[in-house]
Amino acid sequence: MSPTKKTDHFTYRVTWSAEDSEYVGMCAEFPSLSWLAATPEAGLAGIRKLVRSVVRDMQAAGEPVPTPLAEKRYSGEFRVRIPPHVHRSLAMEAAEQGVSLNRLASAKLSS
Repeated sequence: MSPTKKTDHFTYRVTWSAEDSEYVGMCAEFPSLSWLAATPEAGLAGIRKLVRSVVRDMQAAGEPVPTPLAEKRYSGEFRVRIPPHVHRSLAMEAAEQGVSLNRLASAKLSS
């Protein structure tokens, strides 16, 4: 797959950086990379170009390229470790609401 096509599927974001007084372009799949620019459009163009270059280098070196978040499949399940007293408190809250602990936790996480 060509670097351009692959990198078009990554998750990009541009935000204002008060510290730098510029816009910063970022890519979720490459959290160590960023690009500063005077405009949001230039920030996006810059980070996309940088990611393309990094992907090209990774491919040339035979390194695995991260899978774009949009292309990953999620099961809808993950484990979270919490202190026993928090587990007890949530279980009691779920019982009082007449819902499962899973439903309560899902509602809290999605709000």
